[in-house]
Amino acid sequence: MNAPVVIDRRTVLAGAGALIVSFSLRRALAQQPKPDQGPKLPGSLARSPYLDSWIRIDADGTITVFTGKVELGQGFKTAFRQIAAEELDVDFDALNVVTADTKLTANEGYTSGSHSMQDSGTAIQHAAAQARALLVAEAAKRFELPAETLRTENAAVSAPDGRRLTYRELVAGDLLHVQAQSTSNLKDPAAFRVMGHKVPRVDIPAKVTGGAAYVQDMRLPGMVHARVVRPPSYGAQLTECDTAAVEKMPGVVKIVRDGNFLAVVAEKEFPAVKAMNALAAAAKWKESAKLPKQDDLTRVLTGLPSQDSTIFERSDPSATGAKTLEASYSRPYQSHGSIGPSCAVAQLVDGAMTVWTHTQGVYPDRQGIAEMLSMPPASVRLIHVEGSGCYGHNGADDAAADAALIARAIPGRPVRVQWMREQEHAWEPYGPAMVTKLKASLDANGKIADWSFAVWSNTHSMRPGGAGALLAAQHMAQSFAVPAPKPLPLPEGGGDRNAIPIYTFPNAHVVHHFIPAMPLRVSAMRALGAYHNVFSIESFMDELAALAGADPVQFRLDHLGDKRGREVIEKAAQGFGWTRGQTAPLNRGYGFAFARYKNLAAYCAIASEVEINRETGRARLVRAVAAVDAGQVVNPDGLANQIEGAIVQSTSWTLYETVSFDETRITSIDWQTYPILRFNAVPERIDVHIINRPGQPFLGSGETGQGPAAASLANAIANATGKRLRDLPLSRKRIKDAIDA
Repeated sequence: MNAPVVIDRRTVLAGAGALIVSFSLRRALAQQPKPDQGPKLPGSLARSPYLDSWIRIDADGTITVFTGKVELGQGFKTAFRQIAAEELDVDFDALNVVTADTKLTANEGYTSGSHSMQDSGTAIQHAAAQARALLVAEAAKRFELPAETLRTENAAVSAPDGRRLTYRELVAGDLLHVQAQSTSNLKDPAAFRVMGHKVPRVDIPAKVTGGAAYVQDMRLPGMVHARVVRPPSYGAQLTECDTAAVEKMPGVVKIVRDGNFLAVVAEKEFPAVKAMNALAAAAKWKESAKLPKQDDLTRVLTGLPSQDSTIFERSDPSATGAKTLEASYSRPYQSHGSIGPSCAVAQLVDGAMTVWTHTQGVYPDRQGIAEMLSMPPASVRLIHVEGSGCYGHNGADDAAADAALIARAIPGRPVRVQWMREQEHAWEPYGPAMVTKLKASLDANGKIADWSFAVWSNTHSMRPGGAGALLAAQHMAQSFAVPAPKPLPLPEGGGDRNAIPIYTFPNAHVVHHFIPAMPLRVSAMRALGAYHNVFSIESFMDELAALAGADPVQFRLDHLGDKRGREVIEKAAQGFGWTRGQTAPLNRGYGFAFARYKNLAAYCAIASEVEINRETGRARLVRAVAAVDAGQVVNPDGLANQIEGAIVQSTSWTLYETVSFDETRITSIDWQTYPILRFNAVPERIDVHIINRPGQPFLGSGETGQGPAAASLANAIANATGKRLRDLPLSRKRIKDAIDA
């Protein structure tokens, strides 16, 4: 019931006065070089260079921080407040944070790829520092004192003689609509009072007390409830639907049909569900068998036409191998498994469409919805509201499109669309299946002389931008074609993300086999291809270490020149108590893995201990010890939270999760057919050791743990059983079959 307050506050903010500085200061800054005339601006300032896009001080002294990124549970609303509070010298609780909103915030594209801190956090840090410098300069003029003699504290500038001017008193005259500079006078990390310290996350209380935390909780005046009847399978055509009986059901407001798009609207939620079920029973569909055979997915993927490219090559003819090892690894299609099915609220008023959504990209989603509705983008506003579960491109964008399409048919009334569990599982875009093939040789000294890596994968992003990425637009009578899938470019990549080894080998050859055909609907899922590529590389490194008779940790260090990476490996091993020649207790195993996410973001190493039930094949992660280097740390608790979450989620992927299907339909449509890690299987202990780098750039950390967690777990299972499993998930059956073989 609190959601309308959020909306009202944002509306008020939109009309409030912005941070104001004197005309002389604005003129002085205007005379400085424009962003395109000098060095590139830091972070997202390069895309939105005006300071008032990021920081605003209202006439009543309220300070607001704006970000085009969205809160997905990564805790950045807390971290961004810490950054701004530090650089502005204001109290943490005195700040407001407004997240992605096409009317209020900068266009920062998608919140993805662990970019929030390095893009938006960096922009806010520099914008806040430059705003502070402007306030000090204005105070210096009024005090007739040198700026360097003044200090800032508690949202005020003070002079040595005791005179004091609050920020509110200083911001009278003009807007802070000035372009940022490429460099800022950032505070010395040694003087930090807010950054680098543990601060309770501001988004947690409502989530753990049953408050209005998510878009699923929104209730607006006059709101109606809608449910969509999805086709039973990909490509199914609606041939017949007698809606007369459903239209007469109690509480039903309207049936909305547009081609294969079918929905019902009711005054209350449960009548909408009942009407949806009745409508689904009345609908008749023509289906066709188009899906591949699931039990031979590796052959299917590697047999599909592919666009092949060599993405890395190194050659040293003097290095030759004496022992050679080959291995193949596979990953199935996997679901985001969002705990709360997707939801959105939309309202059409006076020709303007507003959508409240948990999309990861309000601007790209606005573009797709505007195209679908044939409306100008300026008439469509998307406001991000947190959703219960995300981890990539799930059903959020589709639910937003559903709501907008239905709201167009019921002008004036807010329309809430809530997906059902089976719809989320059957229709969300999955994380793509992948196959990797590796071959390497060891020289006479037990070091890797040559390395070959090949990966087969679909695209890892079919996110909106155009309408064709949205289910509703695909199902309309005048349907929009699904855009052609494309590989994501390196250095970040998609299916080839982290395919290039961070280790140094004298000979190396890496090939990406991009598969345009998509047997199942796929898009971005947390870490993209890095999850499977790191799983493959780090599993293979353990296999090669065994071939060389070397300790797995030392084997990695012997092939790694990156100093920060070495420190992370050593920290995790030390925290775990790793020793050369160690032996795990009976039915337990130890494993280790390491990666630098995308080879350019945060470093993470994880050591794991697993317990194996040899009677059932059940593997349980007992404890995990991680070390992470994410550059300068803003909130240690928040960073540890990210790594802990990555380990738990990756454990679920690695041990349990796979999308199942027959030749016509998706069959994993609930928690029984798509099992995930349960509470009783959560590790007893996870320790995260943080290597802080004060003054260094922020490095994205939200996805850095996914791959190392999987490989560490797989290596521990191999250590416990003496059998190497290479096909995900490492299910009970596969472990039991390996033990019994």
